Amino acid sequence: MFSSTIQFQVRSVIRSIGFLSLLCSLQLVAFGLRAAPLPAPPQLSAESYLLIDFVSGAVLAEKNPDQRMEPASLTKMMTAYIVAQELGRGNIRGSDPVIISDAAQAMPGSRMFVEAGTTATINELLSGLIIQSGNDASVALAEHIGASEQGFVDIMNRVAEKLGMNHTNYMNASGLPDDNHYTTASDLAIIARAIIRDFPELYAIYSELEYTYNNITQKNRNSLLGRDASVDGMKTGHTNAAGYCLVASAKRDNMRLISIILGTNSDKTRIAESQRLLNYGFRFFRTEQIYAAGELVSEAQIWMGKQNSIPLGVAEDLYVTLPRDAFETLHSQIEVSDYIKAPARLGQELGRSVLTADSRVVGEVPLLALKKVEEGNILVRMKHSIMRFFR
Repeated sequence: MFSSTIQFQVRSVIRSIGFLSLLCSLQLVAFGLRAAPLPAPPQLSAESYLLIDFVSGAVLAEKNPDQRMEPASLTKMMTAYIVAQELGRGNIRGSDPVIISDAAQAMPGSRMFVEAGTTATINELLSGLIIQSGNDASVALAEHIGASEQGFVDIMNRVAEKLGMNHTNYMNASGLPDDNHYTTASDLAIIARAIIRDFPELYAIYSELEYTYNNITQKNRNSLLGRDASVDGMKTGHTNAAGYCLVASAKRDNMRLISIILGTNSDKTRIAESQRLLNYGFRFFRTEQIYAAGELVSEAQIWMGKQNSIPLGVAEDLYVTLPRDAFETLHSQIEVSDYIKAPARLGQELGRSVLTADSRVVGEVPLLALKKVEEGNILVRMKHSIMRFFR
């Protein structure tokens, strides 16, 4: 189908990065590129881990990313995400009072120390949930939004399915152990990206160092926040079965990475291993914008139309993550159909851009019509038919 080829080098321009999902999936094949030797990722003492770029979604390091793991309090990331959704839809307000039930107060483990029969606002409970990792806050919010914790769990699983978390199942809102309560590092990366992308105001809470409720001040359990200035979230988790877990995100020089560490043997280890993973990503990789949404990428000839050419571009900003030196060899091969016939509609797929680095494909994105081209009159169509015949 594709025969007309234009090749040009993509100039590297580092730009401010804001999250936009890719029009198509990009696969990182950085390892093995000849631009420069790339050190192997650090070998971490964790059962499962994953390091991704936030914008492109490229995987920079991994170990057992799809292994079923107990999420412990990382569950609360989904709980908080659903609360933020309800706030965004106007179904609840941050100032709304929530009646604390006996079940909420009786929750074991980490708590924000709410008391049955009293009220706390949605905003207070969100802070207690995220900063203090309050199991009691989880139940109070779940009962308020879902009518019961089980009703809320049903919502959690529906949202997980919609986000593409295909290896996750929730049984409660807090992360207490249950044989059927599980997730994976890959799925945790999905919910982490969704929080940062969809609710930046919610994500800001994950960076707060402490929170006081009921005259009790508790520090954020993510001690990586005070250790690395570039880290601005996210969430810790721990049970005997899950071990010590941490999802962390950091931003340096307009590049944001997300690390997931699952199943370590201590808080000290999960912090140190997260730091090693993030340092590896920032040291050896970079992310750059290749195309901007609506920007002219190429023009193609169109037949039988009121215009002789049609502009092509991408629907959403396109980012690529590669080893730093690999960008020197990055090229885009533009491929368009050898016969495009009017009428052509806005957004119609008419070609593709194949990205290569060191002669290896690192990504592919469809090229769409940036404007519609209507069919020409009878004289234009006759002229183009004759031209096509002799060509």
